[in-house]
Amino acid sequence: MKVFVAGATGVLGRRLVRQLTERGHVVIGLARNSKNEETIRRLGAEARRADLFEADSLARAAAGADVVVHAATAIPAGARQAPQDWEMNDRIRRDGTHALAAAAAKAGAKLFLAQSIVWVARPADQSSFDEDSPPHPAESNIKSTADLESIAREAAEKHGFRAAILRCGWFYSPDASHTRLFGHQLTARKLPIIGKGDAIWSWIHVDDAAGAFVAAAEAGKAGLWHVVDNEPVESGAYLREFARRLQAAPPRRVPAWLARMVGGSQTVNFMTASTRTSNARFRRDFAWSPQYPTYREGLDNVISAWRAENFLGLENKQAA
Repeated sequence: MKVFVAGATGVLGRRLVRQLTERGHVVIGLARNSKNEETIRRLGAEARRADLFEADSLARAAAGADVVVHAATAIPAGARQAPQDWEMNDRIRRDGTHALAAAAAKAGAKLFLAQSIVWVARPADQSSFDEDSPPHPAESNIKSTADLESIAREAAEKHGFRAAILRCGWFYSPDASHTRLFGHQLTARKLPIIGKGDAIWSWIHVDDAAGAFVAAAEAGKAGLWHVVDNEPVESGAYLREFARRLQAAPPRRVPAWLARMVGGSQTVNFMTASTRTSNARFRRDFAWSPQYPTYREGLDNVISAWRAENFLGLENKQAA
């Protein structure tokens, strides 16, 4: 199978390229510059340059691909974010999806596989939801993800290929920027538990997210699935456990109104919102199971990797 991956040098894309090549597939990675080309080649794939927003150049790069994967994002990395920080990510989700879907049709691909997020369907009352729940994009940066899903499905219907959409939970891994930010802030005691700390978070280790994309690419099915681990966790419990493993002081607890003054409403709203969903349908349809079934095993991996690189001085601390 030949797979074209947009976003091949991102935290998900690198793992996806590596796992696909390890399973014997031919992989083409979209590169924006020479540094990205080197990264893609090092992962065992062919690097090709194209404009993410121009369908013809993408079609030439993806020529002969059986599967086109849209894993490109531009997620802001800072602790405090403004709406304008999401503009490029929104453009990728809208214009980039249009271009990639058109390229998939021009290249003759059989499957268009797109990365989405589970909270695009989070109900306003933060109750449980699944793949049958309607999209409920309350914020502009989430609305662009709902648009991505619609664009992918409409293109599949128009051009005759299959569209598979994987809505992922919160990504984390030793090299993920937000995981490292959490580590820095917990160590400095700058990441508090907001309010009661009872928001429900659904996580997925990026290794497992990549494995889910590989399973979906190989199966070739059309549909929509949620990709999270086996056990949602309360925000307070998660932050306390992460801090304990870092041998940091327990995180403080602050009221939401104070956190908004410091971190901004958008960040606080995201940190205090629940994402109550499940991987049951994906497990059933693909006989898939996560390597890191809960955040506990995932944090073991994170701390072990950080200790090996002495991130946050962990090499000099005893194992928790």
